[in-house]
Amino acid sequence: MLRKILFSFFISSLLFAQSKIFIPMDLTQTDHLKAYGITFNALKNGLKADWLLNYKGGSFMLEYSGKVIMDCRIRDVAFQLLDNIQVVDIYSFVQSDDQNMEVIRLEKAPEIAVYVPPGFQPWDDAVTLALEYAEVKYDKIWIEEILTNKLSKYDWLHLHHEDFTGQFGKFYSSYRGARWYQENQLLYEKEAAKFSYKKVSEMEKDVVRTIKEFIGQGGFLFAMCSATDSYDIALAADNVDIVDRMFDGDSPDPNAQNKLEFNKSLAFENFSLEMNPMVYEYSDIDIQVNEIGSENNDYFTLFEFSAKFDPVPTMLTQNHVNVIKGFMGQTTMFRKDKIKNSVIILGERAGSDQVKYIHGKYGRGTFTFYGGHDPEDYRHAVNDPPTELSLYKNSPGYRLILNNILFPAAKKKKQKT
Repeated sequence: MLRKILFSFFISSLLFAQSKIFIPMDLTQTDHLKAYGITFNALKNGLKADWLLNYKGGSFMLEYSGKVIMDCRIRDVAFQLLDNIQVVDIYSFVQSDDQNMEVIRLEKAPEIAVYVPPGFQPWDDAVTLALEYAEVKYDKIWIEEILTNKLSKYDWLHLHHEDFTGQFGKFYSSYRGARWYQENQLLYEKEAAKFSYKKVSEMEKDVVRTIKEFIGQGGFLFAMCSATDSYDIALAADNVDIVDRMFDGDSPDPNAQNKLEFNKSLAFENFSLEMNPMVYEYSDIDIQVNEIGSENNDYFTLFEFSAKFDPVPTMLTQNHVNVIKGFMGQTTMFRKDKIKNSVIILGERAGSDQVKYIHGKYGRGTFTFYGGHDPEDYRHAVNDPPTELSLYKNSPGYRLILNNILFPAAKKKKQKT
């Protein structure tokens, strides 16, 4: 009897050793967002994983692990145990020439940093919410870490509701009397003084330059909402003062628009600054509310790319749907004619000049910009409560965020000669 039990155990162990864990990402998945965390943490623990691009919503194939199975069950993430024959059949199908699919090996989980001011923050950050919900480890960093060369320890950096122009979010008209606004301004001014800058705007220029160097050296930048256009504007305004006296104590250069250097920006060009400090807008990059129209008709469409020849944009657009509900932010969408030709459009509002999601290269690294503030809170206002992601665990809008944390883990393909 003991011999039979041992033999049975041996056969079971052999079967499990040869099997894989398949995590579907189509409509059968019970929790898409947690599935990313399962995959990320498997990589963190040294397991092997493959991203099956365009196969059942961009599914994952993981090396067998009892811990991963337990994690899936605890977190209600749908999975299947596959034997060798099933695994070979899937890989053969995905890699066949007549399918727009590909297998991408995920090698090493990236080190993640989220750029956020210390202490109280009046807005929640959609990326932080996604990382917390998916149980993905990250560090919070801010100006000090940027200016003291701490970025090199990270692979992936996120910027969210941030103003890199030094105009404190351009909330002056509506909130200059609010305590949180005054405390926020004081926080930035103290940080500038600590590093011997006379003005916050001058400090921010060094911040954006350093982040640009991080990208050029191979870093991955992901930005949402006002961090997208304000970052690029600050790069273009490298040698000119565009900030009014209520923000930095002196008047802006009256010829600032003509002194912008678009060759220094990453994504946008030929934009016109909004110099009026009473207007809640940085430039004409952003799409205005009246151009969007009814919330009921606000959707954007993801482009379909060749998985075998364009794996990077394919990874960034993996989803279980290709039409996604829109959402607003201080920067909601980007005007198409302000986007550089070198930038790849990943998602746009069909039949319009409104672009939601873009990607580009700089040096050895990349940047991805995603318009809007919170994919599941259409009009997120100051002091609104954070979104409860357990209510939106299959959110296609949040999936785009989490595609970006796995993208840096992908094995680089050798270029054909």
